[in-house]
Amino acid sequence: MKARPTTVRSARRLTGALAVLGSAVLGTAMITSAPASAAPQWAPAGEAAIHPGVQMYTEGAQCTSNFVFTDAASNVYVGYAAHCAGTGAATDTDGCLSDSLPLGTRVSFNEGGSLLSEGTRVGGGTLVYSSWAAMDEVGTTDPNTCAYNDFALVQVDAADAGKVNPSIPLWGGPTGIDTDGTTAGERVYSYGNSSLRFGVELLSPKTGISLGDATDDGGWSHPLYTLTPGVPGDSGSAFVDRDGEAIGTLSTLGLAPLPASNNIGDLARELAFAQQHSGIDGLRLVEGTEPFSPVL
Repeated sequence: MKARPTTVRSARRLTGALAVLGSAVLGTAMITSAPASAAPQWAPAGEAAIHPGVQMYTEGAQCTSNFVFTDAASNVYVGYAAHCAGTGAATDTDGCLSDSLPLGTRVSFNEGGSLLSEGTRVGGGTLVYSSWAAMDEVGTTDPNTCAYNDFALVQVDAADAGKVNPSIPLWGGPTGIDTDGTTAGERVYSYGNSSLRFGVELLSPKTGISLGDATDDGGWSHPLYTLTPGVPGDSGSAFVDRDGEAIGTLSTLGLAPLPASNNIGDLARELAFAQQHSGIDGLRLVEGTEPFSPVL
């Protein structure tokens, strides 16, 4: 029996959840990434207000963005976890049984948010895709897909698209998409921005190790451990491997095999599902403008 995880959701809604630490086929969609040189034009990495790791507020719930995406029409999207727009409790982790705020919900990109304040708004966007809503619409029943397909897209307002850069702070990248999972002991890198840290950016970059893919998850989930684990507010954070390839997005806190471990949803599968069911033509990951350079 699997340990029941809990979502790594809003710091405001789930501060109390800190005490609760606790085989699907990809389909026919094409998993792609686009070089950062492709349209649209990106803000310089050092000046961009919207980037992987920026805080995202949805009706007061705070999460962290993962990667930047674009489409055939050069629209700009930022990803985060579907449960960030969920309407249930922290333990509602099955996307096929949980409700979501409707598409069209407004989302704010912020910096400096804490438990005392939502910080400074740096841009806005609209929820245009939720894996939870999509699974409900198409009648998904596969248990692994339902449990781990935790991915949503926010379309950045046209007025704020020029503030975006796809590079992950400190690490650089992503350099593409990982499609073969992780092995036990493999190094991973992330950047979380929970408001529980009161804006202490030194605690945002994370590195850790994979705990090895669980065979009964069908490749949908990757358990891992970082020195400072993801906490409520870090939900949606990007994870990349030692080559800078995007592995997945922070979804839940785990109970095993180690306390305070995390589970990330597999980005290749999440994106393939979105490409099939979002209605967004040409949806693809954007690679970073900055080279991947892990600091060991």
